[in-house]
Amino acid sequence: MTVPSGFRVELVAAEPEVRQPVAIDFDDRGRLWVMQYLQYPNPAGLKRVKVDRYSRTVYDRVPEPPPRGPKGDDRLTILEPDAAHPGRLKAKDFVSGLNLASGFAFGHGGVFVLQAPYLLFYADRDRDDVPDGDPDVCLRGFGMEDAHSVANSLTWGPDGWLYGCQGSTVTANIRGIEFQQGVWRYHPLTRKFELFCEGGGNSWGLDFDRHGELLYSTNVGGYTMLHGVQGGYYWKSFGKHGALHNPHAYGYFDHVPHEHFVGGHVTVGGIVYLGDNFPARFRDRYIAADLLGHAVRWHEITPAGSSFRSRHGGDLLLANDTWFAPSDVCLGPDGCVYVADWHDARTAHPDPDAEWDRSNGRVYRIAYGDPRPISGLDLSRRSSAELVRLLLHPNEWYARTARRILADRRDPEVNLPLRTLVREAAADEPALQALWTLYVSGGFTEAFGRELLSHRSAHVRRCTVRLLGDDGRLEPATARELKRLAEQDSSPVVRGQLACTARRLPAADALPVIRALICRDMDANDPHIPLLLWWAVERHALAARTDVTAMFCDSGVSRSGLSRTVLKPRLTRRYAAEGAATADESCAALLGSRMIDDERERVWEALELGLRDRPGIAMRAPAILEALRAQALSSPDHSTLSRLMARLGDAAARGRLLVSAKDSRRPPAARVAAIEALGDLPATAPASDLLALATGDEPEAVRIAALAAWARYGTEAQAGELVAAYPRLPTSVKARGRSVLFSRKAWAGLLLRAVDAGRVPVNDISAEELFTVAAHADRDLDALMRKHWGNVRGATPEERLAEVRRLNNDLRGGTGDLKAGKALYTKHCATCHRLHGEGGAVGPDLTHANRGDRDFLLISLVDPSSVIRKEYVTHIADTADGRVVTGVISAQTATTVTLIDAKAQVTTLNRADLTSLRESTVSLMPEGLLKPLKPQELRDLFAYLQAPTIKP
Repeated sequence: MTVPSGFRVELVAAEPEVRQPVAIDFDDRGRLWVMQYLQYPNPAGLKRVKVDRYSRTVYDRVPEPPPRGPKGDDRLTILEPDAAHPGRLKAKDFVSGLNLASGFAFGHGGVFVLQAPYLLFYADRDRDDVPDGDPDVCLRGFGMEDAHSVANSLTWGPDGWLYGCQGSTVTANIRGIEFQQGVWRYHPLTRKFELFCEGGGNSWGLDFDRHGELLYSTNVGGYTMLHGVQGGYYWKSFGKHGALHNPHAYGYFDHVPHEHFVGGHVTVGGIVYLGDNFPARFRDRYIAADLLGHAVRWHEITPAGSSFRSRHGGDLLLANDTWFAPSDVCLGPDGCVYVADWHDARTAHPDPDAEWDRSNGRVYRIAYGDPRPISGLDLSRRSSAELVRLLLHPNEWYARTARRILADRRDPEVNLPLRTLVREAAADEPALQALWTLYVSGGFTEAFGRELLSHRSAHVRRCTVRLLGDDGRLEPATARELKRLAEQDSSPVVRGQLACTARRLPAADALPVIRALICRDMDANDPHIPLLLWWAVERHALAARTDVTAMFCDSGVSRSGLSRTVLKPRLTRRYAAEGAATADESCAALLGSRMIDDERERVWEALELGLRDRPGIAMRAPAILEALRAQALSSPDHSTLSRLMARLGDAAARGRLLVSAKDSRRPPAARVAAIEALGDLPATAPASDLLALATGDEPEAVRIAALAAWARYGTEAQAGELVAAYPRLPTSVKARGRSVLFSRKAWAGLLLRAVDAGRVPVNDISAEELFTVAAHADRDLDALMRKHWGNVRGATPEERLAEVRRLNNDLRGGTGDLKAGKALYTKHCATCHRLHGEGGAVGPDLTHANRGDRDFLLISLVDPSSVIRKEYVTHIADTADGRVVTGVISAQTATTVTLIDAKAQVTTLNRADLTSLRESTVSLMPEGLLKPLKPQELRDLFAYLQAPTIKP
């Protein structure tokens, strides 16, 4: 192993005592505990009913909790020094027979254990390392469909809640709260459960920085973490996992922006280093395991408004061993970093029936210099006063452990010294440690919280706002103080938390805070606050509709840039989407409120989105239509107004829309917008006019848009006209025309018969287009395809193997040229794939893919359907009017699904129009991409694909 100068790695534990470690942590006696995930990947005692392509498994039943449920091989093991053998550890199980147990946490006189679908609590109040009895079931309903994504990473928050992640391919339903991905929390005293924030991918690992900000890990290449804020919505793979559960979120946060990404795309077990063994330059750095890069890396974190930015700092441990698979990282009482090593040759998801090597596992310690030895440690025996002093220890492990023990004791004797420390501490950290400990010990009062809203530390003020708002109710004096803070506070971290808290409070307390933040207009460019404010507004938009509408019609709010650019457009969309007369009245009031020209355009565009979100396609909204007619008096020729009015049934506006679409003097973009609006109208849209635009002498963008709109309403006779016009169409219009014609069975027959008659070249039609035809399952169409293209299902396994061998021989024949390879990549791959920051996003970003493995890359290109990344599975949409549309799902809302095909052509479908949406086993990427390449071109392309960096 390679570590920086001055560091060393020591083996702490290994097989047979430790195997398949998935979580590690130290108890208050300084003993290392390890969760051994030996039952992975299949739970014991259950039968698989079905498994989908996302590895989601349906089982025959929900198992009962231990000890009544099936006994598995997982175990929670304690490692402590072996007095009989100095320098060695002895292992004993605290509990065994667990069944897919993925995390644990100490506290409240026992150990919390995550075993999907349960959060369990094993009491051990006599501290003899034997559970006092059967576990208490704290929560039930965590998803268990995929052992790679189950709930994980139990971690105490500084507020006394137990936090955890849940990954990507499982669905939880806990007390009526359903979610797939995100961070959740549970309070062991009140037994409350919340989804803290939603989204983030397959996260495995979370921690809190010295100010109590939550950071959680990611499996998305190019990033290392997400900054989890209360009530936030985060990136998801929307095609794979569906829309956010709030259809009116109208946005989400992405990962913390990261510079100079290095390694594999899976970051796990990240911690913010707050120990006292490493050099000072490592304090506050994010240290995380790089599972696929076989390394542990550290990253710098810098504030950016109310959030952060990050950059790669360096490598803390390079294993130089592909079996090293770090699964968790923790801080020890000695200030060193401990790393769990799953230790296996396999890092990819296995077939559920694959043979799995469960014989290996390691735990390592990364130390700087010679750490002070720790012995005889038992913080639970310390007095409360001693534990309060430990809050100031330079190793955060002591402060967190002391706080956890004091949370168990709830000793009133600590309240006074803690209040004094909060008031008098000169630095942020001791004041925050005292505040958090006061809160978990039961000594925090609302009156004291009001006092702290004037504290000199912005982070104390932020945390106080959070703690005061957690219960969702305030005394009037406290509500007034929050309003004052919103009007005056200079810190974006405080204003960000005020926005989060306003979402949790009653409207009477929340709206004055929201208004003050909007009117100050300081945070339009903040990475979080604009959307946090929107989510707070949206929470109250219907329940306090009259007050919210009046606030946004008020001239003070209307002057705010935040209102003009972010909030009022979204609120207009929200009311339009509701489809109720009262919401329409609010929408009309917003349309009639004071707006400057650029704001009016944004509000109109948002209104159009809201009308598309509205239940059903046909709609009546007389209040909105009258407001638009009033505005049309001053802008009678405005295309956006015409689109909106036509959508709402205004016949004159529909006529103006068609005139705009056909007017060659207008910019192509304006004509395209008019055509797209016509395509969204009910079936009286002028199909013949759209076809005339598509086949006439028009800009290509106009012709392509006309084809897409015509696809909904065209007749078979008109399809015949399109086939007849096909030879004289430009290449890009031909491609869109084929896509449209193949979407309906009868139209596909017209085009294939034209091929059969020699009027359309056979080579114009690609393999991926034929898959759409095959989806119609028509005997005559299948016969025509076999006649001209053979078996459209692709080559046999033997033929693919022969092709891989042939291409491998060509690759070995010489070296490639990067510049020539880049040109080939641009021609053949860049429409769908991104590499080194260039290209499209239809398929996976190749920058952080396994490009170094030439065999893997070659097989992926020769047989693209062999392994399809879950978020890039092709879907086949069948519509009620007989169309078939194929592509990767690029976006979903409550009312629409957007598909993008291999030519990057986008089609948005209303869910109400769909009869089915099914997965295809065939990749969107066609086979045979490499066949036309000469041997040197193949070498050039692979040189570019496999280059770690591109030289200028």
